[in-house]
Amino acid sequence: MDITEMIALLGVFVVLPIIIVALVARAKTNATNKRAEIALAAIEKNTDVDLGEFFKKMNPPRRSIKARLLDRLLWGSIFTLFGVGIYIAVFVYNIFIGHFDRDMFIGMSFAAVPSLGVGLAFLVNYFVGRKVLKQEMESEAQNQA
Repeated sequence: MDITEMIALLGVFVVLPIIIVALVARAKTNATNKRAEIALAAIEKNTDVDLGEFFKKMNPPRRSIKARLLDRLLWGSIFTLFGVGIYIAVFVYNIFIGHFDRDMFIGMSFAAVPSLGVGLAFLVNYFVGRKVLKQEMESEAQNQA
């Protein structure tokens, strides 16, 4: 592995995720700042606005606990199946060519192992969260009904 391949791998697996997280955090901060500016403008104009109701309308509605848990199940399934699919594809390819290509297996493991790790983490989070948050989900369902 030469230096250009190493730089490319570092760019994809280190720098790119950091940039994505920074952009998402910046977008959330900008959205919060816009809401704060609108609230300050309403307060400065001295309008007869119920601030509690105003802020409730300004904030996006929270998703239910059940919906968030189901999202974790979905993403856990996607990531896990992606990782397993990579390994299945590698093994099918190796059977097709007639011998085991160790370098290809190692290279594809760079994508499969993180995908499996993230997927299994989401699945564990779903199953543990379902047990721990059972009472909260029931009370939330009763409040919505």
